[in-house]
Amino acid sequence: MCRRCGVLAINSIKHRLTHMGLRQKIWLTIAVVSGITVLITIGLTFYLYEKLYVDKQKELLLLQGSSLKEAYLQEQGQDQFLDLIEWTKKSSEADIIFTENPMELSASLPYGDMDRSTLITFEERQQLLNGETVTMVRQHPVFQQDILAVAIPLLEGEALSGAIFLYMPLEDVYAPFESIRYVLALLLVIILLTVIWAGRKVASQMIQPLKKMELISTRMAAGDFTKRIQVSSSDEIGSLAHSFNRLAGSLEEVENSRREFLQNVSHELRTPLSYMRGYTEAMLEGMTTSGEEREKYLRIIHNETARLTRLVNDLLDLAQLEGESYPMRKEPIPFAQLVMDVTERFKFHAEQKHIHLGLQLDEEVIIEGDADRLEQVISNLLDNAIRYTPEAGEVMMELKQNDHLAVLTVKDTGCGIPEEDLENIMDRFYRVHKPRTRNEGGFGLGLAIVKQIVWKHGGTIDVQSQPGKGTSISLTFHSFSFESQ
Repeated sequence: MCRRCGVLAINSIKHRLTHMGLRQKIWLTIAVVSGITVLITIGLTFYLYEKLYVDKQKELLLLQGSSLKEAYLQEQGQDQFLDLIEWTKKSSEADIIFTENPMELSASLPYGDMDRSTLITFEERQQLLNGETVTMVRQHPVFQQDILAVAIPLLEGEALSGAIFLYMPLEDVYAPFESIRYVLALLLVIILLTVIWAGRKVASQMIQPLKKMELISTRMAAGDFTKRIQVSSSDEIGSLAHSFNRLAGSLEEVENSRREFLQNVSHELRTPLSYMRGYTEAMLEGMTTSGEEREKYLRIIHNETARLTRLVNDLLDLAQLEGESYPMRKEPIPFAQLVMDVTERFKFHAEQKHIHLGLQLDEEVIIEGDADRLEQVISNLLDNAIRYTPEAGEVMMELKQNDHLAVLTVKDTGCGIPEEDLENIMDRFYRVHKPRTRNEGGFGLGLAIVKQIVWKHGGTIDVQSQPGKGTSISLTFHSFSFESQ
């Protein structure tokens, strides 16, 4: 039953500690540590005083008793020996009783018959009879105060002929410690005040940022990512606050990207859907007067449907490529052959605009990657180059190897890109000429897809452009060597 009660008590304490606030836990820790420190300090002080001072007084009594014993054994005469005892009493703090009858020590002599209490016990007298020195701490039989005493036997041969009893009040022993107690108490008070002040400051420095984090996290849960914590320290709490601010910044950026993405997608869907709905309603209400007009409306609806299909496909591709787990096949690819195959599909489109499509390809270049995705990269770049190059312009595809790097450059003589737009052209839905791009069928997703594919192949992208002169986009990949396999 008691064991069960103990278990319940422990569980109750654990429960209370678990539900305590951090401030209470800190103060409880400070209180426990402070209490233990005070107890250890007091205990250590008394222990050291007992060892260093009281034991020293005991050794001094033993030394004086040994000196008197030697003087007694030298047989200088009892008067001289008694004078030596008187001189020792005056020169030290100890009182001395000399008797040639040890029985007197157990009969309260030489103080008459006022008490009949004993200075030594029967067992201690037996020790004296055996020639053993006795040390003791007990109450004085007459003065009713604790004394520190030493009884030294005086032997003649093996017989006990007398005893020297040296003692001093413990009050005299502990008197020097009284002043130390006050100093010690003052120091302990100062230490406690310092600990409380430091604990309060530490608790405030720890809890205030955490409280702010709790408040800001509540706002973040409600969708507000604009708040930040003011960092005032460089310790672990400060580092945590920095991390929390970085997290808030990242979440704010993600939230802004999400909103921008939804706005862009909604905007891109609104135009084709409005076209499709308008022409469908016109057909349903019989507003078409001829088969030719009806066919025109159906062609527009078909084109807008195809536009929506391309948008959905591009969004799915981008979502897959931005994921960390998207599988990317790695196999040796004759890069020049891949470029020629893609270029062949765009020749008709280029000829319609009388654009010269030039190729300068190093057929020895081999890279390692996913052929389907790299084909998508080349198609997007070539489609953009032809789309934004005016009639009778030129688009050049150049592939060369530089050390262990393969560099593919797509250069056109189109309208170019303003310098302020170069940093953003790889972002989703970013378009330099928005009305013009929409009319030509672009969504601002092609280069974003290109960026993700190139990055997943460990490559880099460099864009150079001048308005009115054209654009050059260079892709750099690590070339593949069969000798290294």
